[in-house]
Amino acid sequence: MKKKLRIKKEDEFQLVFKKGESSANRQFVVYVLEKPGQDHFRIGLSVSKKIGNAVVRNQIKRYIRQAFLELKEDIEEGKDYIVIARKPAAEMDFFQVKSSLIHVLKRSKSLNFKTKKQ
Repeated sequence: MKKKLRIKKEDEFQLVFKKGESSANRQFVVYVLEKPGQDHFRIGLSVSKKIGNAVVRNQIKRYIRQAFLELKEDIEEGKDYIVIARKPAAEMDFFQVKSSLIHVLKRSKSLNFKTKKQ
């Protein structure tokens, strides 16, 4: 992902945790914070060591990033998103991760389909 689309700093994470709204399903928790002056969305990822070894954690992060890239057109701009993976995410393939993220983003009212999806 491009640098402008990432959240990396601890204080930015904490701001989203404190002031943002959360929604969750069994696999992911998503915190969303409105950023009015921002013309793009940014994501931050958190995958705990409890989920698996480095290979598993990095694979989950790659899947989440790819899902966000594919949903780029439909995700609301001007918001910061933090995605926290839960333990069941370790056994999922990419398509399951994507559908689970779509589900949790719809719950947070951050997804509006502009293009027709199959």
